[in-house]
Amino acid sequence: MAQVTQLPLYALDKIQYLPGGEEISHKEYLKLHAELLKQDTWIIDGFGCMQSAWERFAAADTLIYIDLPLVWHFLWVTKRLFKGIFINPEGWSELSPILKGSINSSRVLWLCHKKLSPAYRKFVNDAASSKHVYHLTSIKAVKTFLVDTDAFY
Repeated sequence: MAQVTQLPLYALDKIQYLPGGEEISHKEYLKLHAELLKQDTWIIDGFGCMQSAWERFAAADTLIYIDLPLVWHFLWVTKRLFKGIFINPEGWSELSPILKGSINSSRVLWLCHKKLSPAYRKFVNDAASSKHVYHLTSIKAVKTFLVDTDAFY
């Protein structure tokens, strides 16, 4: 998306974690996240924490929600785990512990599925009147969205 739109991309994992996987303080993370939201344009990838996620959702003028069955997200985490044995995952800090990060991602996926996803679906539905909203609910919809550059404008 960043390539197509020419908007700056910020990967939260690279902000939240130092090389080697050490997490910065929560206070520092929230400060850095708030600075990102002050930018005129941005694409932010990642979750961060509940507080920063809801701040980001409120500040964004465009929401892209990839709302697929949970199994797809677990498959992507597993694929990243195996790929990460050979190369550092895109958007991750250098030398981050791939196994620990993958286990954490799996745990977060389950929590998001149970707690955040229902609330986010409602937020996306309500926000459709004031924001650009793309609620993608199939692999085909995701692929079409990524190919159709007009969808970004």
